[in-house]
This record gives sequence, structure tokens and C-alpha cells, in this order.
Amino acid sequence: MKRNVLIIGAGGVAHVAAHKCAQNNILLGDIHIASRTLSKCQAIIASIKQKGSQCGPGRLQAHALDAMDVEATKALIRATKSQIVINVGSPFLNMSVLAACIETGAAYLDTAIHEDPDKVCEAPPWYENHEWKRREACRQAGVTAILGVGFDPGVVNAYGRYALDTYFDSVDSIDIIDINAGGHGRYFATNFDPEINFREFTSTVWSWEKNQWKANAMFERSQDWDMPVVGTNTTYLTGHDELHSMSKNLGVPNIRFWMGFGDHYINVFTVLKNLGLLSEKPVRTAEGLEVVPLKVVKAVLPDPASLAPNYTGKTCIGDLVKGKKNGKPHEVLIYNICDHEQSYAEVGSQAISYTAGVPVVAAAMLIADGAWDIRRMANVEELDPKPFIELMNRIGLVTRIRDSRGDRVLQPHDESATVSKTRSMPISSIAPTPTDHELPQQVDASLKTRLDADLPLRHA
Repeated sequence: MKRNVLIIGAGGVAHVAAHKCAQNNILLGDIHIASRTLSKCQAIIASIKQKGSQCGPGRLQAHALDAMDVEATKALIRATKSQIVINVGSPFLNMSVLAACIETGAAYLDTAIHEDPDKVCEAPPWYENHEWKRREACRQAGVTAILGVGFDPGVVNAYGRYALDTYFDSVDSIDIIDINAGGHGRYFATNFDPEINFREFTSTVWSWEKNQWKANAMFERSQDWDMPVVGTNTTYLTGHDELHSMSKNLGVPNIRFWMGFGDHYINVFTVLKNLGLLSEKPVRTAEGLEVVPLKVVKAVLPDPASLAPNYTGKTCIGDLVKGKKNGKPHEVLIYNICDHEQSYAEVGSQAISYTAGVPVVAAAMLIADGAWDIRRMANVEELDPKPFIELMNRIGLVTRIRDSRGDRVLQPHDESATVSKTRSMPISSIAPTPTDHELPQQVDASLKTRLDADLPLRHA
């Protein structure tokens, strides 16, 4: 058992993570929030109190911290007696925070791959450039370090693992599809840190195809997908963290990441890039002032957290997995629908932050109760996905599956048992699922009713 959580960061994802930790503090213990800007941490605590999110007695405290300072981070971990550290600050912090965890013995969690401030869109293998170099150190110290456990990366890794283990004899492709069908009403804004957002898209796009890395330009390849609830949307092939670890650990020859972008976003992005305003390299003004164009753009854009009150619509993120079962072509879509307005009503955040913040807390809970306290470093697809998916069903992110049996809530242990039984039965003898054609919202409401007596749910 591990208790007491230190959350590093005070942005939108940290806001959600703090609320969710508070909702589950009977298991997790004291909750500490640390950032360079103390007032942001204090604002999160005020929101938790205003929403009544804290479930039981325990400390809820804000701290000022420069997490690039390993010694200061170690001192705070020890002072707060934190046994779990959730790093949801800038990806530039990952190696510093991980080093502090290895030296103090605290479990480490993050939601995005480490980035070097001087390098944009590094060529793969990304994890091997930074995190995986510390695997042996984690093993020797007996430190649990779970990498990239937001939604993508994170939940989509678990979906891929579960699909391979449950529905297929062989898998040819995993297409990860991320669509935000919501709107915030601003002329232009990014849904998370603008600097990190733009850095993902300013250079080469990498995908895993035919068991090798393939390079494309951003917005070069597009695909229309008809997804549940949000309908048909145009997406673009994009490089993303999970492609590297999944290509290494799952043995699937084709893994691609597709993200939805509107024409307006593409137009603004293209203008900014062509003007040189997305460069991470310093330039000098006529007055002799040295500035980084990308940081100037970040400074003038809306804070992503400020978008939440007026955000409407839904997100749909999932894995479309194709392969063979019993010698015949087979495919499944495992996905989640998240609503911006419902996210705001519960924790005061939009759905983009919600989908990243809930999974990392679910992982912390699995470490706290021992299920994922593995005492080594791992990416999500290396772990048993069943308790992870089932716990997220209960604390705010319901997983659904669409396949030849219809569209339904995915309960992994029940589903695995059903699939195991039906594998030995003739196809004609398998009865259709009664809820095949129910809308996801309707089934989710039913699930909420069944689980109200258990862990807190996001619509409570």
C-alpha cells in the first residue's frame, strides 16, 4: 500500500487530477499540489473546496516548487511523506522529477513523453532517448514508474493491449483516433499548453507502418472517420508518444495516430509557422530585446484553463483495431465519449483536461492498492489493462466497444469471460447483445445508477 500524493503542475490536467485525488483521498491519503506559481495551486484547492470534491479527512496543501530543481523536489517529497508523485507539469520536467522519485523511492506517473527544450519533434525512438535510459535505475531502486498514463498516450495503450489479448488471433493495424467535436467560442486557442501543442506539429510526422518508421509532413495525410456520437470528422496523421512504446511492445506492424483539426486551426497554424512565430529559437528585436517567438505566441493566446466555462460538445477518442479471428477478418473499436459541459459541472475543467487527468489518478489508485505497484518502469501497454479500464468506468471515463456484436459498455473481466466461452462456439449460436443499438449516453446513465454506491462518479 502507498499513500499520500504530490501533484506537480497547476494547469488544466493538474486541476482535474487534484479533484479526482480529493474524491478518492480515503484510499490516496493527503493531497499536495506544487508549482512555480503558488497562487495557481491555491486556486485549485479553492475549487476542490467549492465543489465539495474531498471525500474524507486529510491534508490538502499548496506548495511553491521549481521542479527542475531535483534537490528541492526530493525535499518536498520527503517533507510531505508523499509515496506517489503525479507529474502533470511541463514535459520539460520529466527527467528531473523522475530523478527525484528514484532517489526518494516515490512512485512516478506522467502523462506525456519528456521533451528537450532545444529539440522539436525528435525522431524516434523517443522513449529510448530519455525515459527508458532510467529503467535499470528504477528496477534497482524498486521504484514504480508508469509512463504516459493520460488518455493518449495512456488509455489508448491499454485499449490496444486489451484488444490484442481478447479479440484477435493476429492484429494488422491499430489506428488511434482523437476527435474533439466541441467548441469554445474563441477566435483561436489551444486545448492545452500552446508551446507543447505547437511543438508537436511543426516538423516531421512519424507513423509506424509495415514494421518501420514512416515520415510525412504535418497535414499531408488525412482520413475521414465516422465515429460514435460525434459523427464524421476529418483527421490528420500526427506523430504521438504512444506510437513508439506500442510499436516496441505490441508487435503490431501498423500503428497510426489521427487527430481531428478544423480548417480554421490549420489556417492559423500555417500562417504562424510560415511567419516564423512557432520557432523555439531566440530572435533579437530592433530594440535589442531577445525573445523566443513560440513563447510570445503562448503569452498572447488564451490560457487553456480559461476555455472551460464556455466549452460545449463532446470528445471521442479510441482505437480501431483490425486483424483476424478464426481465420477471418475482424475489427473492433474501443472508445470513450467525454462531454465538455459535464466535465465543467463536475470539476470545473473542459473534456480535454478531463480525459488526461482521470486516467493518471486511476493509475495512482492502482499503485496505492498494489495492483500496479510493479517496482519498475513500464508503459501502460505492459500492464494488465482490465483493472485500469474497470476503475475508469467507475470514476469518470466510461469505455465502450463497437464490433460485430454491437455497441456496449466494456466491462473487461465480463467481456473476456464471454469471449473465451464464445470462441469455442459456432458463430451462428452467439446471440446478439440486447443493448447493441442504444446510444452511449443512455447506457452510461444506466452504469451510473449501478455504481452510485461505489467509488465517486464524474456525474455525481
